Amino acid sequence: MNETNAGGVRQRSVEIVVPVHNEAHVLGDSIGRLHAYLEASFPFLFRITVADNASTDATWQAATGLTAYLPHVHAVHLEAKGRGRALKYVWSRSEADVVAYMDVDLSTGLDGFLPLVAPLLSGHSDLAIGSRLHRQAAVVRGPKREFISRSYNLLLKLGLAARFSDAQCGFKAVRTEVFRALAPHIEDNTWFFDTELLVLAERNRLRIHEVPVDWVDDPDSRVDIVATAVDDLLGMGRMQRRILTGRTRVALPPRAGTGHVTAATHGAASVEPGPGGGGARAGAERTSPPAGAAAPPARARAA
Repeated sequence: MNETNAGGVRQRSVEIVVPVHNEAHVLGDSIGRLHAYLEASFPFLFRITVADNASTDATWQAATGLTAYLPHVHAVHLEAKGRGRALKYVWSRSEADVVAYMDVDLSTGLDGFLPLVAPLLSGHSDLAIGSRLHRQAAVVRGPKREFISRSYNLLLKLGLAARFSDAQCGFKAVRTEVFRALAPHIEDNTWFFDTELLVLAERNRLRIHEVPVDWVDDPDSRVDIVATAVDDLLGMGRMQRRILTGRTRVALPPRAGTGHVTAATHGAASVEPGPGGGGARAGAERTSPPAGAAAPPARARAA
């Protein structure tokens, strides 16, 4: 994803990861909508990577099928479950300037995506999060989910002195070189991954940009709220111990404050080199990292 414009200036790029587990029934529609939206209105080079983490339905077949006819879609399969594990794997290997992720249900309005990544591409900020709890957000969801979300974020403020407003919104982005520095220090591979990433960022005085989002609750959500809440509380306890023992400091790269960002033209955005720097292509790869461990180099397989 290293393109230059007619003036020889390298164009900025973003890789959007969509982590999925048993989502064959919605994958084609969601990725199709996302791809069409970005092609029509996103002014930077982009790649969409479907990260299938241990699906047991036809998700992998659906993902590889999408790579055959959508030019900016790539697919990766991991044998172990975990949203955090999937994001670590893809983000750590990305060649894009900025890596992002969003939930497959596209509950968050896509009009918020450019405001999410623009401060990172300019070098102004290091991480960016969509916030459903921002006073300017427009959110449609039931009172139970609203109460749980607000309670969790209140616990983060009280227990970890967190200043960000919404830890679990599935709409985030980070400068790739910043993530590579933070990744070895992130222990969680599931739902607490987001919170751990943000707490580490704050403790290392990174700049976090928040975007109020339009968000509509997905009635098909299969998140186990009780199990997730228990895991989050355990994760908070682990982070508290790390903070108390001073184990949150990370050596970080300088903020890339060039003050100049070159957007790709619509024509340039539709031509994207592959991971090896070659011509435009889409692809799929399958890898089998052991649970809880860093993934080995991927074995690529054409879709």
